[in-house]
Amino acid sequence: MTTTRHRLAGAALALTLGVLAGCSGGESVDVDGEGANGGGAGGTLNAAIGGEPDQLDPHKTSAYYSFQVLENVFDTLVEPDANLEMKPSLATKWTTSDDQLTWTFTLRDGLTFSDGSPLTSKDVKYSYDRIINEKLNNAYKFGTVKSVTAPDPATVVVELSAPTPNLLANLGGFKGVAIVQQANVESNDITTKPVGSGPFQVASYTSGDSIKLTRNDNYWGEKPKLSGVTFSFVKDPTVALQNLQSGQVQWTDNLPPQQVPALSESDDITVQRVPSSDYWYLALNQARKPYSDVNVRRAIAFALDREAITKAAKFGLATVNQTAIPRSSETWYYDYAPYNRNLDQARQLLGQAGVSGLTMDLMVTSEYPETVTAAQVIAAQLKEIGITVNIRTLDFAQWLDEQGKGNFDAFMLGWLGNVDPDEFYYAQHHSKGTFNFHKYANPAVDKLLDQARTQTDQGARKQLYDQAAKQIVDDASYIYLYNPDVVQGWSPKVSGYEARTDRAIRFRDVGLAG
Repeated sequence: MTTTRHRLAGAALALTLGVLAGCSGGESVDVDGEGANGGGAGGTLNAAIGGEPDQLDPHKTSAYYSFQVLENVFDTLVEPDANLEMKPSLATKWTTSDDQLTWTFTLRDGLTFSDGSPLTSKDVKYSYDRIINEKLNNAYKFGTVKSVTAPDPATVVVELSAPTPNLLANLGGFKGVAIVQQANVESNDITTKPVGSGPFQVASYTSGDSIKLTRNDNYWGEKPKLSGVTFSFVKDPTVALQNLQSGQVQWTDNLPPQQVPALSESDDITVQRVPSSDYWYLALNQARKPYSDVNVRRAIAFALDREAITKAAKFGLATVNQTAIPRSSETWYYDYAPYNRNLDQARQLLGQAGVSGLTMDLMVTSEYPETVTAAQVIAAQLKEIGITVNIRTLDFAQWLDEQGKGNFDAFMLGWLGNVDPDEFYYAQHHSKGTFNFHKYANPAVDKLLDQARTQTDQGARKQLYDQAAKQIVDDASYIYLYNPDVVQGWSPKVSGYEARTDRAIRFRDVGLAG
């Protein structure tokens, strides 16, 4: 799963294949890459986030609240910069073979985990093999990977079965593919006491309250100015704002959306809005009747007023969209919107399916309040075509459990922080996709998604994703609702922080005035 952001300056979202810049066949990318050993006391930044992580194992969690913390604890081989172009991180350079089937990465010198133990190519191999062999959440990102080898401590070789234009995004797009420590995994401490190589390390975790990070003095890059970061779990946006205004916290992404316009004019706090790479959607369980009937799913899609849903849930801080990729992506956006609200068409489709008097369970989570608000609007709209919606509100851990078991008629949630188009579609809509909990299966879509992830020509790749997107929308695999903005606020005492379109919360360059 995933998040939103926006910035008053209006940074444009760039979902590009720039991840491949400088990495074509036989070429290499290099940086001098060794961070300075600066730093300073800097104090502890108090950050209020909207919910509690379900766990801190980056390979197993799918909760954004977890990744807000883990962004500061773990590293990946490469990582996206502010423009979502992939840049060096643990790896300083990489080369590709002429046939684009062999990628060779060179690690930085002297890498260690936060406990001081060395981090070598064997740890990279272990991390990737763990994801692949245990079929963990992000195994789909390694679909074309034949093998990962560590010929020497500083070298990682990835052999592919087919050219993979988004390999760098797969290996560094977010911390779900972080490099972990084998001993930390085997002791099972990774769920609450993870050991990473990032700028901070977990000092304590108090369930229901907060997670405290301290500066990692073994960090390979420039040492953080902050001595630590405390993430407190504050579900109520009004409380989070009050805490920010009172100085109890210095940063939050949990602002009341209806107050954002006024807060943006305030001198007391800094508020940034940037377009996000997120999308929010309604999913219907196709393993259950009558939602296995495309006519029923399309009827629901025709019955929804997305403008009204978006206004209620986001107070104008989002853009209605009937596909996944936002309009701000000039490279990948596909303009297709067949479901203008039409109650007569919706009733006709229900009639063709032989459905009347339907009662639908709609699962939402209190830790994403917009799902609760949107569900109320959806329930009122579907009532007009004879569908009674029972809203079931769960905490996020319960929600994830029910989703995994398939115990739902429908749910609403979002996918956050996407970089490459493969991330918008494959795991969710391929019949073998890791996150295809709604059991959608269309052989034509499978073929298109398989072809697109190995197509190196960008124009041809765009056509394949457009075709897949159209079929996914026509089948109402997901009923897409909107692309939200990213909105974050912080104290004037905070320096060196910028909101990002991919929602990565990076505090490594942040300073805090006394």
